[in-house]
Amino acid sequence: MLCKLAGVARSAYYKWLKWKPSIRELEILSLAKEVKLRYDKRKGILGYRQICIQMNRKLKKNFNKKRYYRIMRALGLKAVIRRKRPNYLKASEMHVAENVMNREFCADSPNRKWCTDVTELKYGNGRKAYLSAILDLYDNSVVSWVLSHSNNNKLVIDTVQKAYKRNPGVAPLLHSDRGFQYTSHAYNRLQVKHHFTKSMSRVSRCLDNQPIERFWGTLKAESYYLTKYETYEDVLHDVRNYMRYYNRYRYTERLNGLSPMEYRRTA
Repeated sequence: MLCKLAGVARSAYYKWLKWKPSIRELEILSLAKEVKLRYDKRKGILGYRQICIQMNRKLKKNFNKKRYYRIMRALGLKAVIRRKRPNYLKASEMHVAENVMNREFCADSPNRKWCTDVTELKYGNGRKAYLSAILDLYDNSVVSWVLSHSNNNKLVIDTVQKAYKRNPGVAPLLHSDRGFQYTSHAYNRLQVKHHFTKSMSRVSRCLDNQPIERFWGTLKAESYYLTKYETYEDVLHDVRNYMRYYNRYRYTERLNGLSPMEYRRTA
């Protein structure tokens, strides 16, 4: 009677009663549960590639990316999508350098090529914080970062000084855009002091500084856009946590499944 009311064949009902999941099906169910836990823990920032690397490291397996893709699709899990960065006005120029980097973003050892930039992070009722960072192109690690209430020369100078405090005596090629901080007298004096080679993007060519532009997109998609910040301290707390996660635990295929710090130690 129940089968008739439900529109289900009696044979199908009894087959369902006798069904037991196979070992493979149990494995997939267990995998799906762990995938969902990791996805939720990182606030939905992990795509199937990141999930694949993290899960295979934990389980000491070599499951194909497609398996994780299918699991995430079945669970309705999608990674967050990065937003396009707005255009900014050209700053006045004083000490302008050529584009020495010339989009050659590969480096064969640490501290050979750095790139730097400043991005804006809003909080509260339209207030702004400014984040400056330096990226090492060998492993895409964040060499140094500084958050400030003001977008000024001091922000950039402090970022470079912090990088040199951690890496004394290095002389990298340091690439930036032509923002007023990087063409300032203060930045020029800093270059003379530390003997790094200056390189600057061409006007309106954001791809000339692509690695750090991509990093800003990653940071904002995986952290900043997921939270509403009320205070400067809230922003600082999240930035600090994300930088630690990014350098130590964000595994990528480009680095052979390692985090930036793990890859750096292999140099």
